[in-house]
Amino acid sequence: MEKRVQKAFQEAVALKKNPGALPWKLDEPWAQRFYSWDAEEEAWKSASTANGVHQQTSGNISSLAFYSWNIDSMLPFAESRMEAALAHLEKLLSQLPSPSATAVVINLQECIPSDLATISRHKWVRDSFYMTDLDSSSWASDAYGVATLVDRRLDVVSCFRVHYSKTQQERDALFVDVVLPAAGTIVRLGNSHLESLAPDPPLRPSQVQIISTHMRADSVSSAITMGDFNAIQPFDKLLHADNGLKDAFLELGGREDSDEGHTWGQQALRDLRERFGGSRMDKAYFCGGNLKLLSFERFGADVEVQADRKKQRDQLLALGFEKAWVTDHLGIKAVFSWKNSIRL
Repeated sequence: MEKRVQKAFQEAVALKKNPGALPWKLDEPWAQRFYSWDAEEEAWKSASTANGVHQQTSGNISSLAFYSWNIDSMLPFAESRMEAALAHLEKLLSQLPSPSATAVVINLQECIPSDLATISRHKWVRDSFYMTDLDSSSWASDAYGVATLVDRRLDVVSCFRVHYSKTQQERDALFVDVVLPAAGTIVRLGNSHLESLAPDPPLRPSQVQIISTHMRADSVSSAITMGDFNAIQPFDKLLHADNGLKDAFLELGGREDSDEGHTWGQQALRDLRERFGGSRMDKAYFCGGNLKLLSFERFGADVEVQADRKKQRDQLLALGFEKAWVTDHLGIKAVFSWKNSIRL
């Protein structure tokens, strides 16, 4: 497995794009397209706000269910693992208590380009969501990146990405601005995969500072950013407070360093789990006086490659995993409601 990890890092370096050929400026917002499925033409079409395409937010929506999940890019059988992950997400959405009143947003991290093709083929995605990315053109690397699915009942007024200058792994933050029903104000929804491991000097503080700057912008009334924050060092526990943000898990009484909060370790290789223990890598930060956090939970435990893929399952087990898990992370879900006509 260590050889596979080393190979993945080498491939990521090789797939890094030439900085001089990129169309964006580091640490600055870069507007990108997002896409909706055109059933008549049977194709994904740009729904960019620059083209004047808007869909009125449904007035029936009174809450937002926000999901985030890192699907490991380094493991083999990406398509089978993503298929199983999507089947699990579809099942979770079918179990929402008030689907007609609940908008859904799904953040994904470590998507490889073929994952985007897999996601785009699913009928439930085509019928109900915008996709922020169909390929790797908005990423600083062709290895992997973050992508977001946004409920098509929401009015998207902006979609942009901020590529970090302080990163060794081509990381960025993706933001989508949507109009809150009834309140008539804008909430900014963020997705980021913060720097992995423990670089010296640390890079995650600078990355969270950039995220916070855009979450607290005057143009939005509130904001939520969720993702794999790679929180593995003591300073990570304070990054939300240092930047004037709230941590959803802690806000609802969760305790730092408790097993109940861990999103990584349970499904890692045994030797890694024994060496590093569990950690709360995946987090949800939010700010804004008109948001009310209703719930926070983990999901995705023991989701495995489907049973009919026996050879693939066997090869995952041969790597040392106890089960044919689709990823080494658990996902997180936060549900929010909002107050009417309140603006900071």
